[in-house]
Amino acid sequence: MSPKAALKAKSEPVRPEASSRPRALLAWYDRHRRRLPWRALPGETSDPYRVWLSEIMLQQTTVKAVGPYFEKFVARWPDVTALGRASQDDVLRMWAGLGYYSRARNLYACAVAVTRDHDGVFPDTEEGLRTLPGIGPYTAAAIAAIAFDRRTMPVDGNIERVVSRLFAVEEELPQAKPRIQQLAATLLVDADIGNEKSRAGDERSRAGDSAQALMDLGASICTPKKPACSLCPLSEDCAARAQGTQESFPRKAPKKSGTLRRGAAFVVTRGDELLVRSRPDKGLLGGMTEVPGSDWVAGQEDATAKQQAPELKGLSRWQRRVGVVTHVFTHFPLELVVYTATAEARTRAPEGMRWVPIATLAGEALPNVMRKVIAHALD
Repeated sequence: MSPKAALKAKSEPVRPEASSRPRALLAWYDRHRRRLPWRALPGETSDPYRVWLSEIMLQQTTVKAVGPYFEKFVARWPDVTALGRASQDDVLRMWAGLGYYSRARNLYACAVAVTRDHDGVFPDTEEGLRTLPGIGPYTAAAIAAIAFDRRTMPVDGNIERVVSRLFAVEEELPQAKPRIQQLAATLLVDADIGNEKSRAGDERSRAGDSAQALMDLGASICTPKKPACSLCPLSEDCAARAQGTQESFPRKAPKKSGTLRRGAAFVVTRGDELLVRSRPDKGLLGGMTEVPGSDWVAGQEDATAKQQAPELKGLSRWQRRVGVVTHVFTHFPLELVVYTATAEARTRAPEGMRWVPIATLAGEALPNVMRKVIAHALD
């Protein structure tokens, strides 16, 4: 080898064989795995109920936010049969504040289906899991891999980021998802590795560990900003790191922000009680509790919104609170003007509405936007 060639070879990073990636990933995971309330300890068998419950809760939500809710749910409903025998209202109340409330309705529907149609036992394949309410391709793959060790690779946001950097996937999301899915599957252990016995003595593919290793890697090392590449078990084989472009992956198309919607919320008190109603089961915030309000419409004038105030006998004059309540949903931002009024002691609630003690509001299925409204009105 010429001196020039030798110098070039010395300067280039030494990349391990692609087949060694799964081994390196699992070795790192065995040393650094996160302790999470829903995750089985090394050598333990995963509980499909806890895996499913955590995966539904974690959709579009952080681990930090989910932890307390998960603990409350399993304390009250320790298995899927107990949850399936609860009421949807109780589930929504327990879920209040976690957001994306269609997940809570689907969670309950799924628990009912597993209890009624599967004798309280979750199907152990992706295909079987996909037949259940609220379980899509990702969630089915995650449960199948983590709870039943099926050889499949779910791809969440953390895994998406790790894989897009490792292979320097130039295509933008969401178009890049199928490609990232294919590449992620290459990080599963080979069949011969899968025949190794776990500490518990059973033969496993460690597919669930592979998926959770990538999740942990994305959460703790391959973070969106300032990834700790020097601590990454795959750093020597990372195409983005070699280019020095880690933070530019994954490539994303510009986000489209929804049109601002406007409306009014009407906070009526009767002594120490508050007037509320339940939203329709279908649609945004379905089945949740709210104070009466107007439609949420783009460009709506305040005068138009105020005309939709509830009609009660013996009601004081509406008082508009200074400022507005703002909230951002997935597809649009919202501004609400808040009006307050008081009702006489024996005022009856209009049809479809009810009086609830203000002291018990914490137990109502109030979404965050309504908690903001009430706090703004009663402050």
